[in-house]
Amino acid sequence: MASQIATSFLIVIITVCFSISRASNLLHRGSHLSVEHHDSDLLTSPDTTFTCGFYPVTENAYCFSIWYTSSAHKTLVWTANYDNPVNGKGSKASLRPDGAFVLTDIDGSTAWETNTTSTDVQTAELLDNGNLVLKNSSGRILWQSFDFPTDTLVPQQPFTKSMKLISRLGNGSYAAGYFSFFFDSDNVLKLIYEGPDISSLYWPSVYKNVIQNGRTSYNSTRIAFLDDMGRFSSSDRLRFDASDLGFRIKRRLTIDYDGNLRLYSLNHTTGLWKITWEAVLQLCHVHGICGRNGICVNTPTPKCSCLPEYVMTDPTNWNKGCRPRFNMSCSPTEKMKFRKIPHMNFFGYDIYTLTNNSLTSCKKKCMENCQCVAFNYRLTGEGKCHLKFARLDGFRSPKLKVTTYLKVPLSVETSEYIVLNGTELTCSSRVPKPLPEPFSSKYAAKAKRVRWDYLYWFAATIGATEMIFVVSSLWFLFKKRDVPAVVEEGYRVIVGQFRKFSYSELKKATNNFREEVGKGASGVVYKGVLAEEKAVAVKKLEDAFLTEEVFWAEVSTIRRINHMNLRDRNNPEFSRIRGTKGYMAPEWALNLPITAKVDVYSYGVMILELVKGIRLSNRVSEDGEEHEIELTKFIRVFKRKIQSDKAAWIEDAVDTRLNGDFSRVEAEKMVKIGISCVEEDKSKRPTMDSTVQALLECEDQR
Repeated sequence: MASQIATSFLIVIITVCFSISRASNLLHRGSHLSVEHHDSDLLTSPDTTFTCGFYPVTENAYCFSIWYTSSAHKTLVWTANYDNPVNGKGSKASLRPDGAFVLTDIDGSTAWETNTTSTDVQTAELLDNGNLVLKNSSGRILWQSFDFPTDTLVPQQPFTKSMKLISRLGNGSYAAGYFSFFFDSDNVLKLIYEGPDISSLYWPSVYKNVIQNGRTSYNSTRIAFLDDMGRFSSSDRLRFDASDLGFRIKRRLTIDYDGNLRLYSLNHTTGLWKITWEAVLQLCHVHGICGRNGICVNTPTPKCSCLPEYVMTDPTNWNKGCRPRFNMSCSPTEKMKFRKIPHMNFFGYDIYTLTNNSLTSCKKKCMENCQCVAFNYRLTGEGKCHLKFARLDGFRSPKLKVTTYLKVPLSVETSEYIVLNGTELTCSSRVPKPLPEPFSSKYAAKAKRVRWDYLYWFAATIGATEMIFVVSSLWFLFKKRDVPAVVEEGYRVIVGQFRKFSYSELKKATNNFREEVGKGASGVVYKGVLAEEKAVAVKKLEDAFLTEEVFWAEVSTIRRINHMNLRDRNNPEFSRIRGTKGYMAPEWALNLPITAKVDVYSYGVMILELVKGIRLSNRVSEDGEEHEIELTKFIRVFKRKIQSDKAAWIEDAVDTRLNGDFSRVEAEKMVKIGISCVEEDKSKRPTMDSTVQALLECEDQR
């Protein structure tokens, strides 16, 4: 009887202790966490911010990790065995009697362990700051995870000269990748690409010295720190703040698998992360992003493409670059030639640089050097060329005054002037995004799809500005009879000098940012009225640090606007894409000459949308299937109704929410003008002057 009571008592004690360990932030010496109970065998920080335990990385494979408890996808901040996951059965994380914290696989083999052997280790504890520590009986820390960061720093975690943040290999992969964040030998924090066959620094700018980059190398302390407010400071004078600076926000600084260093803030409601700072604004400046023989183009998100006659080495990973479809050797009998790619450069990898040389001389030097696989020739007049021994970190942009000449076998059939498949030539600063997408889907797009992605993203930037002017124009046309006065006022505003406004002035003008009139990728636009009773649109940047470069680029563009319709040129033509998806004339897609008639087309779409009260660029859904564009259907239907000369057709063309309360004469005129403006044949479209005049005449007849 006594033995049964003792046994029962022992079972109760074990059960209670086991339950306590599951709900606690600490693990006692001699205890363990089991992978079979990974949902319950957990350590949770006292304030529940962080959780530690087994994390599933693939089917039946687990890592021992720490993550933010309230994040939607259990965002990891530290991992013990990222390169050596353990089995989903029989694996354990144990605090052994000898003081070592050990991760064992199903066969008993050690997958990871701490470097502690002190028998004085009593507990493993997860602290509120996300630090997993081993403590002795007096509470002294003998080991801590903060000393061994993986790809992330959390607030209060020191970053010193002996540490590195190493990116993951890819989205969904927890193995070590090719990018690192660390203190270099000159005491400066840097980002480096360490690929399979080459290493290359890419941040801060390699074209500037330490002082020009705003850093200092005269401090051997080599320590950096992210505080609870969202401020990052380093001994090399690197300083940056989160755009949502303040307390009570969970943050992390992570080197992502795409090589960029980003500061994130957690949304408590959604559990999702928002970027509040990042090191590299144009991802194409990250070295190795497209691999060997790959070219990166900002469109505005980075797109990768292989050089002509090259294909992806691994269709799922751009970091592995591209391989040639031909054999290339250094044999003297191998006949070679050069192929030209304008506005393209390969960062670094120079054999040597030649100055005051002609293009012919550069070709000759590269042809004579077996190591030379390409050379860059600058178009700035100094006769400078750079002979390259490797074709990595290719970057293409219309701003680059450099032409690259590739050395290829004579047998390779390519045109003298190469246009890379899969990209369009453009350049733009970063576009805010939530979390990075996989490279496999982000960069391996088909040529046609990349072309339209570029078209839509670029057009959205310019189109937003254009639509503001167009809508304003229509309002003035219908609401103001004194057109010359409007023109005079507009001219006065345009020729007037820009001036800065204080935040308090803008806050007062917008009534504390009350009336929202639009929203874009970089922020919200509010209606405001200045002290001199001038109406203005005020954009409030959501992330001032990230979007400052974009903002000043937009200001510079607006300052230089010299639009063909300004609102008298002799049919000038241009090729730069301008407009918004759904408002763009067919000329853009058909590669036809671009004239002022493309804006007439966009204006016509907007007029018809004002009348109908819907977006005409949407597709019509019937029986659960999408058919023709709404605009196409509208034109087809109402052209036929207009020709039938039945007065009732106008009722069907106007927004039903007006309940018949509108001028039939004005509505009919607007529909007819709008339809004439969106003719596929641009020669049949009216000029903007005649369109304005027709609308003014309609106003006078009312």
